[in-house]
Amino acid sequence: MRAVVQRVSRARVEVEGELVSEIEAGLLALVGVVPDDRERDADDLARKLVNLRIFEDDAGRMNLSLLETGGSLCVVSQFTLLGDARKGRRPSFEGAARPEHAAPLVDRVCASARDLGVTAVTGEFGAMMDVFLVNAGPVTLLLDTRKLF
Repeated sequence: MRAVVQRVSRARVEVEGELVSEIEAGLLALVGVVPDDRERDADDLARKLVNLRIFEDDAGRMNLSLLETGGSLCVVSQFTLLGDARKGRRPSFEGAARPEHAAPLVDRVCASARDLGVTAVTGEFGAMMDVFLVNAGPVTLLLDTRKLF
């Protein structure tokens, strides 16, 4: 699984102008699934997200996690993270998992985060979503459960 993670002061997801989910301070994770991802990848990503120490402590150092700050997690599926634009001008998305494989794994990231003690919400899989966020910092990280980067 691949994720673009942004520390946010707030975020929300709308579909056709209707609010689907929103959070205050926490993390927004745009998540892409590859065909060979499994439940353990979703669990690993959730564990990484809730324990990632990118929130400031009293000394102003990024030293605290979602678990320690009480922040929330918003997970939004995004197959375009697996786009390959190395050749030509139109990206290929052959590296992305099919929806029937990806949707349960994106849901699993949220469920696993909840099991670890974090409030987690998600967008609407497969919908054209409008994602609004205020990136706090800004702080943005790339994660990959295969540790490709």
